[in-house]
Amino acid sequence: MSERIPDFELSRQIHTVLVLHFVEGLKQSEIAKRLNLSTSKVNRLIAQGRKQGMVKIDVTSPFQRLADLENRLVGATALNGAMVTPTVSGNPNTTLQQVGRAAANLLLETIRDGDVIAITGGKAVSAVVENLSPERNIDVTVVPLTGGVQGKFYTDVNHLATQMAERLGGTPMLIHAPLFAESRNQRDMLKSMASTKEVFDLARRANVALVGVGSVEPRGSSYYDLNPVPEADRKMLVGMGVAAEFMAHLIGENGRLAEYELNSRLVALDPSELEACRTVIGIAAGEQKTRPIRAVLNGNFLDSLVLDEETVNAVLETMERSKHVA
Repeated sequence: MSERIPDFELSRQIHTVLVLHFVEGLKQSEIAKRLNLSTSKVNRLIAQGRKQGMVKIDVTSPFQRLADLENRLVGATALNGAMVTPTVSGNPNTTLQQVGRAAANLLLETIRDGDVIAITGGKAVSAVVENLSPERNIDVTVVPLTGGVQGKFYTDVNHLATQMAERLGGTPMLIHAPLFAESRNQRDMLKSMASTKEVFDLARRANVALVGVGSVEPRGSSYYDLNPVPEADRKMLVGMGVAAEFMAHLIGENGRLAEYELNSRLVALDPSELEACRTVIGIAAGEQKTRPIRAVLNGNFLDSLVLDEETVNAVLETMERSKHVA
């Protein structure tokens, strides 16, 4: 039986229609008018072209290297997703704003009417709030994951929750309690207050949690805006193996809560309580966040992570070194 020979005229016509539609961007009705065909005929020709494998779509990006880094990070960790932005060399504030803008867009793609968004304080979360620009009001409730520390705009989580709710067109519910209690008993009392308990119960069931990843090693770390400590104590924390601040808790390199007394006096949810959230998005920028990010990833606290290019390269490099050492 001889091989069937394709109909040249039909193939030529299909090719012409495909070029006009996919390359020149004409609508099917415009193609029909130009070629004196019916719109249904044009539709059938496009369908035939697809079926015969004549349409091959190749989507490329000028930032393909960033997409490759995202895939590498997801492949090397338990993350479900990652978003990497370019690093602006020599300008950490601009880099942070870029990361904040990317995280803001991810948040807008993720949330739905009726959702509860739970947030921490911090410079990164503040950058997300600053860059939120929804096209419509979204009926969400924004709640804190921790008590607050007044003094700076990014340490006051109530302020950030209020701003986020205003920008999204939603409603804030606030925690009227400090972040640090004077004792465990006082912490338990504050967390059991009806108004605090109501907000924390909502935060536990949040659809989306937006959480900064903090460091403790550099002197300029935001953790010391929350809890100013002497230089000797800062060095002691690093010597104890404390690698990160997450939801105001100090975390060891293994991803577990550090044996640090202040952790037991926090008016905040425990990081493990994020498990019930549909999506937990972490935000971090700057190579000083490499060690903290590794610790938080070891704790499996995040579903997605938004960070900059230099930082993700540093994280992947330390992962590779650890693998070779092991």
